[in-house]
Amino acid sequence: MPIMRRFAGRATLRALFIASALTLAVGGAALIAGRAEAQSGVASDALFRDGRISVEVSGQGPDVILIPGYGSSREVWRPLAQRLSATHRVHLVQLAGFAGEPWTHGDGALLTPAVEAVAGYIETRGLRKPAVIGHSMGGLSALLLAQTRPDLVGRIMSVDSLPFFSALFGPTATVESARPFAAQAASQMLTGDDAGLRAAQIAGAPGLSKDPAMQTAMVAWVMASDRQALATGIAEVMTTDARPGLSTMKVPVWAVYAADADGGAPAAMADAMWSQQWAGVPDLRLERVDGSRHFIMADQPDVLFALVDRFLED
Repeated sequence: MPIMRRFAGRATLRALFIASALTLAVGGAALIAGRAEAQSGVASDALFRDGRISVEVSGQGPDVILIPGYGSSREVWRPLAQRLSATHRVHLVQLAGFAGEPWTHGDGALLTPAVEAVAGYIETRGLRKPAVIGHSMGGLSALLLAQTRPDLVGRIMSVDSLPFFSALFGPTATVESARPFAAQAASQMLTGDDAGLRAAQIAGAPGLSKDPAMQTAMVAWVMASDRQALATGIAEVMTTDARPGLSTMKVPVWAVYAADADGGAPAAMADAMWSQQWAGVPDLRLERVDGSRHFIMADQPDVLFALVDRFLED
């Protein structure tokens, strides 16, 4: 896909692992979930689970929900969660099928049921207008949640995420024009071999983060993800266009995005893409983070932490 590689080569498609995920399929052992729980000190039976999401809770105070991205572990949010738990009750979400979290839904849908599961969690746990912060596909999930259930959400922060990822194919891209690419991506996820995927993830990781530890972690998370979940997830995100609902949104939105003059997305390109894609949101704040690639929480953690503080205080 030359056009996809062109965008990914400029790090514009850092989001969602598409830069590397479109090339090969996935396999691997479910290794990360146990490691994540050991790191956090939370036993598996202490986590909320409903088959679509699992949620780990820590701290006391106003509620904040953190959602990781495509193929990612909740561990991507661990430093922020630990920091916020001193003043907030933090709900760390893990999406089924990713980073070792079991997937039991065959070739069924992933994105919409996950968003519905987060909504159900908010309702059943009696959370009062939580702030929701999502990275990449998690940012899209937060947006869809705010659009479909604005009664449940106080505000959202989308971290390096877009309302329609396939707009990165070009300004005339539509859901229909993206379908062939989405189908090809899903097919590659289901048919490629593990060794090839690992090699592609290792090669693509520096384009997604400048931090060596995060590069290693993201490769491990993808390799521990379920093949069918990755195939379904990539196809659904590439064919989900949330832009028509932006103008009627009732929830404040902060869209945080990355730019990097040294091998990442040039600032002018990132500014244009994010301002165009998010145009129409009544209560919108755009915040660019320089010197970062897709995983802003690893490349510029202090900057992101400060933005989150302002977002929660606003």
